[in-house]
Amino acid sequence: MKIYYFAWVRDYVGYSYENISCPKSVKTIEQLAHYLKKQSDGHALAFEDLNVIRAAINHQFVANDSKVKDTDEVAFFPPVTGG
Repeated sequence: MKIYYFAWVRDYVGYSYENISCPKSVKTIEQLAHYLKKQSDGHALAFEDLNVIRAAINHQFVANDSKVKDTDEVAFFPPVTGG
């Protein structure tokens, strides 16, 4: 699975993307975020509050209970604001 990080999520994690192989128990965005939280202190900070992070799977915004597969591209970023 290829994971992309944007804005302050990228800043905390320390890089813009990574390729990972998740355990079979990771089936949703929420479970993926909890798995990623355990990877480093930066990941833990970035995924501390899932209510302030948006997720996309294969370029489509999704809810935290959406299913993920090893072949997906997943992106995490803060909500977009501005005008």
